[in-house]
Amino acid sequence: MYQRILVPVDGSATAKRALQEAVKLSGGKAKLRLVYVVEESYALDATSYTFIDYSALLEAVRQTGERTLAQAAEEVHQSGMTAETSLLEASGERISRVIEGEANNWKADLIVIGTHGRSGINRMLMGSVAEEVVRGASVPVLMVHADLSSALQ
Repeated sequence: MYQRILVPVDGSATAKRALQEAVKLSGGKAKLRLVYVVEESYALDATSYTFIDYSALLEAVRQTGERTLAQAAEEVHQSGMTAETSLLEASGERISRVIEGEANNWKADLIVIGTHGRSGINRMLMGSVAEEVVRGASVPVLMVHADLSSALQ
């Protein structure tokens, strides 16, 4: 079975459900690595908004990532297991690429990732990190919906 399972987390219900599935799949034997990707997204023109402290904003995002990882690691711990955690920086790279790179570097043999299952205009506007991971990953990827009833429709 799988020995090394990578689980991207972001604090969402879908990520939580994916983590639960990864714990089940591990059977208490596989190593789990939880990752949170910090994305530096500066949609605003920095010269027009000089009052925004981007370094403070980025630090707040990092702290959110650390809290999210700690909560996810605690959920794994409550199941009687342990998990490695890693806060990753996108540094202008697509989140999916960062996840794929981490899976390769850590030698994961499975990625378990939550998906919101968006369609139509929502999918076009928001994209799908999970779908991009499926297309680019060199290891198997399990996509997990938060709400199983919507996944069956």
